[in-house]
Amino acid sequence: MKLSSTYRRLWSLTVCALLLTLPYLSSQAQDKKNLSLKEAITLSIQNSKELRLSKTKIDAALASVKTSRDAQLPNVSVSASYLRINEPNVDLKLKLGGGDSSGGGSSPKVNSVAYAMASVSMPLFSGFIVQSQKESAKYLAEAAKLDADKDREAVIQNTINAYSNLYKAQQAVTLVQENLKQQQQRVTDFTNLEKNGIVARNDLLKVQLQQSNVEVSLLEAESNLKLANIAMNLLLGLPETTVLAADTTTFEQIPAGSKAVAEWEQIALQNRKDAAALSARERAANAGIKAAKGEYYPSVALTGGYVALTVPNALTVTNALNAGIGVKYSPSSLWKAGSKVTEAKVRLQEVQVNEELLADNIHLSINKAFQDYLVNQKKIEAYMRAIDQASENYKIVKNKQENNLATTTDLLEADVANVQAKLNYAFAKADAIVAYTKLLETAGVLNEAGAEAGK
Repeated sequence: MKLSSTYRRLWSLTVCALLLTLPYLSSQAQDKKNLSLKEAITLSIQNSKELRLSKTKIDAALASVKTSRDAQLPNVSVSASYLRINEPNVDLKLKLGGGDSSGGGSSPKVNSVAYAMASVSMPLFSGFIVQSQKESAKYLAEAAKLDADKDREAVIQNTINAYSNLYKAQQAVTLVQENLKQQQQRVTDFTNLEKNGIVARNDLLKVQLQQSNVEVSLLEAESNLKLANIAMNLLLGLPETTVLAADTTTFEQIPAGSKAVAEWEQIALQNRKDAAALSARERAANAGIKAAKGEYYPSVALTGGYVALTVPNALTVTNALNAGIGVKYSPSSLWKAGSKVTEAKVRLQEVQVNEELLADNIHLSINKAFQDYLVNQKKIEAYMRAIDQASENYKIVKNKQENNLATTTDLLEADVANVQAKLNYAFAKADAIVAYTKLLETAGVLNEAGAEAGK
């Protein structure tokens, strides 16, 4: 009876422990996530801090456009004051009713003044300054949007690079784990053979050392996988504890490029967002020169106003409306505006030099990206052959070793070569996708076509 009671108590504790553990296990299971490349690109764009910063730059540029447009609107000002003053001596020179013309009569007692003014000024001509500033702001806003498109391409490419690293780290862990199982089985086999005196103890020590080396390699591979996982989570805005699993089928279909390098270069010249942004900045710089030259001209505005004045015991003015045209010109602009024009021309020259540098950079980067793509395509073909060669070599060496025609060292070297060939092939497939998307980015079409890699 006592035994039964103890059993029931232990059973209750076990059930409670399981109930407390289930939520934790459930949360752990939710942390695992299968991630496609397309989904990774979408998440990275949604959570990119760089793109949020780009948006603030666009907003600032659009605000500048609005500011330049507002400069064409009328300027309206209203002011009013009530002043307490001492009793000044007021000597009116005007004739007052019933008084003589000498102005020597008694002066009114004045101890306060109140007045109100309203004025409106509508710019009619300002030496083309307002129009040029508005044009410059519009082109700079266009350049900011193009810069954001370029930043978006960079985010996509960074995501593809991170996804590739995650895939390669996963493949490394998988292959090393498989190899470790083979090493453990080999150690078991050699241990039995050594006990039966078939192999020397030195050979057993060699395979045991190989197992230890593979265990260390697995630790390093798992560490690299954790780092790649953390980097991917940060990029996508996911919790750091999320365990990501890259879709291995993403890297099975390698896109085949049929265009020549000259065609890619022409595509880049037509589609590069940074080239278009510099072109917009050149137009903005030209508008800036016009705005600087505008200071040589006078400004003309349509003006109007209203004034009301009250001086107790002395003067009251109401309905004092005024309207007219005002002209403003500063002769000092003839020698002061010259430096501003020179500064604006220097900014234009800077943009033009940057355009020349970018043209050279496009030519070089397209050729480099194209060559990298071709090399990675050829690597895949070479590593496919290497896998067959390494596998066949391992079988031959293993057969020879079992027949005492090859040493244990030869067997272990063949095993390492076999695993390395598989790793090289897995890495080459990932690198080929990255090289292709880098070519698309360099050509300025990754925004339109880059997501194809994730489909």
